[in-house]
Amino acid sequence: MDQEYERRLLRQINPQNVPTEAGQAKCVSTTCSPVSVKSGDRFIPTRAGSNWSINFHYANENCRSPNQNHKAKDASSDSSKDAVAYAALLRNELLGAGIESVPDPHTDDRRQAVLSHDSHSLFRYTVHMKRVPFDSDNEVSPYSLSPLSNKSHKLLRSPRKPARKISKIPFKVLDAPELQDDFYLNLVDWSAGNLLSVGLGACVYLWSACTSQVTRLCDLSVDGDSVTSVCWNERGSLVAVGTHKGYVQIWDAAGGRKLSSLEGHSARVGALAWNGEQLSSGSRDRVILQRDVRTPPSAERRLQGHRQEVCGLKWSPDHQHLASGGNDNKLLVWNSSSLLPVQQYSDHLAAVKAIAWSPHQHGLLASGGGTADRCLRFWNTLTGQALQSTDTGSQVCNLAWSKHANELVSTHGYSQNQILVWKYPSLTQVAKLTGHSYRVLYLAVSPDGEAIVTGAGDETLRFWNVFSKTRCTKESKSVLNLFTRIR
Repeated sequence: MDQEYERRLLRQINPQNVPTEAGQAKCVSTTCSPVSVKSGDRFIPTRAGSNWSINFHYANENCRSPNQNHKAKDASSDSSKDAVAYAALLRNELLGAGIESVPDPHTDDRRQAVLSHDSHSLFRYTVHMKRVPFDSDNEVSPYSLSPLSNKSHKLLRSPRKPARKISKIPFKVLDAPELQDDFYLNLVDWSAGNLLSVGLGACVYLWSACTSQVTRLCDLSVDGDSVTSVCWNERGSLVAVGTHKGYVQIWDAAGGRKLSSLEGHSARVGALAWNGEQLSSGSRDRVILQRDVRTPPSAERRLQGHRQEVCGLKWSPDHQHLASGGNDNKLLVWNSSSLLPVQQYSDHLAAVKAIAWSPHQHGLLASGGGTADRCLRFWNTLTGQALQSTDTGSQVCNLAWSKHANELVSTHGYSQNQILVWKYPSLTQVAKLTGHSYRVLYLAVSPDGEAIVTGAGDETLRFWNVFSKTRCTKESKSVLNLFTRIR
């Protein structure tokens, strides 16, 4: 900096302490103490490019740690609702947002409303030249002592939905010894008759949700075989059992007798799916077989499209399309007549076991990838387009949609072993449930669509109320060792 310019600048700040030319020469020739200069410490920031709406929205989030932010997003308590109402009230009074109802904290409407706000209206001074009568909907009574605007009054008077509370404690826990810790198997299913079928080692057990009675349906140890999959038909009268040797057995649950044993696979059968009287089975031999249980076993359709083991099968609600997932990271969609897949999705980076068709939107398919992928993806099978995706942070093992609301539940393995409830299409987490110490590999939904059961390699089955509409009482944990080892 030029010395002359610096001297003039210091003279403006404090004329008494600015050294003269003679003083500077004297300091050069002799030793002297440095001159103390008092400089101003005022800082005037530049606010020209600031977006006040966004800064206001993120003010509270920036002062919290990431863990606190994550817990705040997961919470669904009354305090979070009050915080949203208070933030909306401040936004009305300070930014003139004009919010008249409390937004739902589990949706993205808050952020979209903030981002759509015009930042140029901040600090704008206006004078209302004409006042409308006080009984108008657009103005507060002139005799009101409240400093709040009419929009804020409407906001405070807006009806508030009761906070949805999902118990994070299972209302029942069953002991399930020999429940295998294998990602590619499907060993738990819940029938329309409220019977739970579980494959434990070489046996299939039935547990009644009405009476809590346990019966053993079959024991494959006599043939040196083991259970790899179970699946009820839609009416809940027949249960299909896939075996390690590649057989598919059809059992009458009420009579406790085997009706037929279907051959055709050369390796274990890990996935089963009913479509009326037709049964689809997926195997490690990479083949999907479709058979009508009323016709001779020779009448079958072979669907070949996967290059590795088939680990997921689900029929659409309209019974027209079959979705299959495999260890080759592929998600295929088949129709009821063609032997080749009509659609193929290759966006997943790991095995696709978790598959679920939406009961609320025709053609909407959800899928989840394994450890190397960890993503939930949604597809429009009517157009073949990918809709959206989200990274869950852990292996996706199962998916199931709610029958009552546009929500779905996912179970996870490595590394968090958790159960997540999602709201669609915002993909915000409604609840996070933990309790299993191993991967949550198995999932089934109750026939009324309100409860789910999860199974894991920790040899427990846990029952949760995640989609309940009426039950609000606090659930207590009770450990029931109903499944016992057969020695």
